[in-house]
This record gives sequence, C-alpha cells and structure tokens, in this order.
Amino acid sequence: MLGDRIRKLRKQKKLTLEALAGQGLTKGMLSLIENNKAKPSMESLAYIAEGLGVDVADLLEEVSPFELRGVLERAEKLYNEKKDKEADKYQLLLTLIEPYVRYLTQGYEAARLLDIYSRSLYEEKIPGWEGFSEQAASMYDEMNVTANRAQIAIFRSMVKFIDHDYSNALEILLSERREIESNHVYMDPMTQVDLDYTAAILHFAVGDFEAATQVMENAIAFSTKHRIFYRADDLYRIGAGQAMMFSDKEKRELYLRKLKQYGEFAEDLLSILVHDLIVAMTLNAENHEYTKALEIIDQYLENPKVEEIVESLYVIEKGKSLYGLGEYKEAILHFEKVETPSTTHHPFDLSLFYIRYSYKALCHQELGELEEALESAKMAVENFDSLPDTPFKEFAINTFEKINPVQE
Repeated sequence: MLGDRIRKLRKQKKLTLEALAGQGLTKGMLSLIENNKAKPSMESLAYIAEGLGVDVADLLEEVSPFELRGVLERAEKLYNEKKDKEADKYQLLLTLIEPYVRYLTQGYEAARLLDIYSRSLYEEKIPGWEGFSEQAASMYDEMNVTANRAQIAIFRSMVKFIDHDYSNALEILLSERREIESNHVYMDPMTQVDLDYTAAILHFAVGDFEAATQVMENAIAFSTKHRIFYRADDLYRIGAGQAMMFSDKEKRELYLRKLKQYGEFAEDLLSILVHDLIVAMTLNAENHEYTKALEIIDQYLENPKVEEIVESLYVIEKGKSLYGLGEYKEAILHFEKVETPSTTHHPFDLSLFYIRYSYKALCHQELGELEEALESAKMAVENFDSLPDTPFKEFAINTFEKINPVQE
C-alpha cells in the first residue's frame, strides 16, 4: 500500500519522520499516511516524493523503479559472487527476485532481474527458466540493449554445450546472432568479440575446423584493428591449442608468442601456464626432449599458485614425459592422480584429459601387463567415440589396435 511504500523508502533513505515531514507536513499527519490511516493530497504526495528524492509515480506504482533498482543492485552483487564464497547463491537469488516477478514488465531493471532469475532457475534445475529468458530477451530487444541480449544468446547456446550437444549449441548461437543483427542497429566491439569467440569454440567443438579458424582469426584481426584487449588471451589460447593439436608449427609459434606477450604484459598467470604447457607438450610429442619438458613441468607442479585444472594437465604431461623416459610405473602413478573435471566440456579440453588412458595403456604394455593395457586403451577409445576426429582421437584408436590381441 501507499503508506507502506513511503515508510519503506523513508527508512531506506535513513530519514526520521520529523526530517521527512519538514515544514510541509506535521509528524502526526505523516505517521497517519504511513500507517494507511490517511490519504495524502496530490500536493502532499508531491512534497513527500521530493523529500524522498523520487517521482510521484514511484510512490503510486505497486513496485517503484527505485525499489527495483535496489533489488537489482543486491541481485547483481550476489550473482557475481564466486560459487565457493556463496554456495547457495542461486537459491538466494530466487528468494530475492521471486516476490517481484509479476511486476517485471518494463524497463532495464525488470529485464535484467528476469535474466538473472531465469539463469538461477536453470542452475537450480527448476523447469520454466526458458520462458523468463525469452521475456528478458524480448525486453532487451525492445530497448535495443544489444550486449545483454547477446549474453542471453550465448547462455542459451552454452546450456546445450554443457550437455555436449555441440551441434545444437552452434545452431542456437548462429540463429540468435542473425536475429540480433537484424533487430539491433549497432553492436559494440566487445559484444562482437564475445559472439565471435563463442562461435569459434563451437565450430571447433563440432569439428568444423576451417570455419572455426576463420572466425577466430577474424576476431583477432577485429580486436587488433579496434585495439581491444578483451578476450585476447582466450583467442590466443584457442589459436595455440588448435595449432598444437594439428601440428601447425608456424601458427603455433605465432599464437604462443602472442600468448606469452599478453601474459607478461597483463601479468596473467593462466596465459603463462597455458603457454608453457603447450611448449612442454611439443617437447614431448614432436621433439622427444622429455627431460627438458620435465624441467618446465616440475617448476609449476611445485608452485602453489598453479590453477587447479591446468595443474592436472601438467600432471598428465609429466606422465607422458616419464613414459618417454621409460619410467613406466612412475608414469602410471601420475596418470592415476588425475580425474576429468566435471566442469570440462569442450572436446579439445576433454581430449587433453582422455589421452592419458592411451599413454597409461602403453605403459602397461611395456610392463607386460596386457590385460590392464587393453582395459586402459579401450577406455580411451570409448571416451573419444563421441568427439570429433582429431590427431588425439586417432592416437587413441591406433593405440587400441596396437594393444588389442584380437585382430581381423
């Protein structure tokens, strides 16, 4: 009710009854209004609104824009909290936003709250998130808020990506991008880079390497032209990773150099870690300089700052180095330390984890443990089965055929 909204706003502004009443109202009359025992005239209502620093319309609405701004401020803060700091953040967001959902019909605050609400429903595995996401997308379209609209497109595609439905993920992204570009008169450079980066990783995911490379290189050229460093590290990482995967020495060296330059300039540990990991992988796979690779690997495995997932990849790479040096039992122990993270979804990233089973199989074979070798080789092939064809997948298949005693 009107009185409740006035009292709530007054308390939010930390005003006493006397301070808000001022010279235009008595404290007693204001108290009656706040307790819904008296109705203010339009003149008094305008005076109260001025004292609260809001429009009269804000007081007459059931939920004022001012109130929604406050809710959105709290929601954004909670939404951006890291999961490890606030384990129940999505449930808390649902509790915060749910009472306002029926009032979220127009304006940026309403659209963004619906956007966050839909994502929270998805995270909590509660059906119906799609409808709220669509409502938010339509409102962004009406207001021409391109960046937020694009993030909804990326989110929807990532829902399928996380389910490893890569083809549908790419189809959703491309379809929604066409819709955005036809409805929005301008797309800011950072949003374009976001869409290009997502398209590149999805093209790679479905095995369309030519399209992926073209999109990635276009995004890098666009970023360079517009002097945008946003996503530069991500683009250089996928460029270096793709070149490493397919043994493209020229592009690998190009993107590794750029990645190292970025890492040193921005003091970005992850970029340096990925750079040195790819260097170690190249030393193992192409140069067979296993001892040199171990020197790089060990300096990071002794470093407590190494990122958790990258650390696992370093452990796998150490196992590969030990295999190359003939230390098969020690190599197996390293492969067995690693589990494929549940948060890893891209086929290339999964390949880096799955390949450990093939190397483990080769170690068992060298030790004469043929049953264990066959089991590990088979596990590698089964894991790679749904992934696009890559040299890593080919290596897994060839290893299995080498170890499998049953040949046609």
